[in-house]
Amino acid sequence: MAGSPDSPKTADHPVFLNPAQATTVVLMDIRMPGTDGLEATRQIAADPGLRGVRVIILTTFEADEYVFEAIRAGASGFLVKDTEPEDLISAIRVVARGDALLSPSVTRRLISSIARRGPAQPVNASALSVLTNREREVLAKVAAGMSNDEIAAALFMSPLTAKTHVNRMMTKLGARDRSQLVVIAYETGLVRPGPV
Repeated sequence: MAGSPDSPKTADHPVFLNPAQATTVVLMDIRMPGTDGLEATRQIAADPGLRGVRVIILTTFEADEYVFEAIRAGASGFLVKDTEPEDLISAIRVVARGDALLSPSVTRRLISSIARRGPAQPVNASALSVLTNREREVLAKVAAGMSNDEIAAALFMSPLTAKTHVNRMMTKLGARDRSQLVVIAYETGLVRPGPV
């Protein structure tokens, strides 16, 4: 997280990102002195001036609640600190492109947790009424973890068309990235978890 030269390097103070530095991706520790990384992520996600900034939570804690809260707070990625350096660099590139990323162990546990307990808060399925039928098909594929290329092949469209559908859905549903689309798909009941 970039800080001003005059501010402490803790999260006790409001998040400070210098627009002149054109920050694209923030690596955020989930546990920091004062305000935790989840709250700092919420601040970044809520600031219209930081709309293009993506957050990757980097932590030693894989607790399910941290994962859910990180996604709800607006994080685009969730990685454990034992991630190999080359994988971390790749993750930063993925998130900078606007895609979401969860470490494989976190993804398995997230799907398993959703299957066991269902949505934490009921979400009105009518929220999907703003989507076309084709966008709903694409959303189901996003929830299945498919890339734009895989969606394109499965639904007989170009990868660019798949990407356009994903971007329009994010706008219509107020989602910052694909991970939030996945949560919406499960919480509205558009898709149901199968055997894990």
